[in-house]
Amino acid sequence: MIALGSDHGGLELKTEIKKLLQERNISFEDCGTDNGDSVDYPDFGEKVARKVSNGEVEKGILVCGTGIGMSIVANKFPHVRAAIVTDSFMARMAKEHNNANILVLGGRILDNKEGREMVSTWLDATFEGGRHQGRLDKIALIEKELYK
Repeated sequence: MIALGSDHGGLELKTEIKKLLQERNISFEDCGTDNGDSVDYPDFGEKVARKVSNGEVEKGILVCGTGIGMSIVANKFPHVRAAIVTDSFMARMAKEHNNANILVLGGRILDNKEGREMVSTWLDATFEGGRHQGRLDKIALIEKELYK
């Protein structure tokens, strides 16, 4: 299950991502927003990141105008590794090297085709483990210290 969220600046791209997930028979939960009215991105970033953080869903995808705000919000939560990406190489590396569990995109930066490509690349990539796991373990130790 993938949790999706966007603000008004990411709504169009999120709608396209929903179509992609439906085409691929991947289940998802849309955590909002559902119209073009101006909203605050932290409200929707929190919903998705909280679900990933507590293990309610395995992955999340967030979209705002640039992706910056959503990535800042999501990375406040323990166990979240939210990666803002601007191309398919970054999307692949986010999974292969960082095991990113939330993909963050900029709806005003990417067109729908680019966004679909990045989501597909991230979904199809596999975490490599090895030396990369050791680095994630170090991040987990920092989280453990900070979130006592």
